[in-house]
Amino acid sequence: MKSKYNGWNLKFLIHHYYCFKLLERFINLFKHFTAKSVYFQEAEMHVTLFNYFRKSNFMNTDKKNPVYSKSDDKPVEITNDELKKILPADVYHIAREKGTERPFTGKYNMHNEAGTYYCAVCGNPLFKSDGKFNSSCGWPSFFEPISKASLIYLPDNTFGMKRTEVECGKCHSHLGHVFEDGPPPTGMRYCINSVVLGFDKAG
Repeated sequence: MKSKYNGWNLKFLIHHYYCFKLLERFINLFKHFTAKSVYFQEAEMHVTLFNYFRKSNFMNTDKKNPVYSKSDDKPVEITNDELKKILPADVYHIAREKGTERPFTGKYNMHNEAGTYYCAVCGNPLFKSDGKFNSSCGWPSFFEPISKASLIYLPDNTFGMKRTEVECGKCHSHLGHVFEDGPPPTGMRYCINSVVLGFDKAG
């Protein structure tokens, strides 16, 4: 039977979670200065109950992504409505609504560790760190993907420009664009949003 708590708004839960955390700190502080009154006992009871429900299935806001796999290369079949319930809002906006993160804000823009970059939506391996370079454009840049099947290329004529959009070859999520101004040996620059990337460190 589906619990009524599963439909609660995530922002509502987060807001109340931090309210209770502040209340919890307030209680702990006053324990050092005054004996517990009936009011503090009641407040502690509410904190205990909230923490119980937060950790139980009734208020579980962690949605498992059924299409995420780093080993399964089968094409993903899932609707945007389903993904919207699973993905973080910023990931969904870029991956499925073709948004763009602000330049120079992405976590992987100046990221230099050795490893592999994956699609944050489905786990598809996209780029190796040895194919990454500093383009100073404000977004993570690569000169080649892991394989031809890693990406899908589509014409993009929005905003009065002629560009080539890059999508994940497994789940068709929007990743960014590719330009012909990259370094050797390919001469390509894959300009990718950090939000739709995951990373595994080598070794």
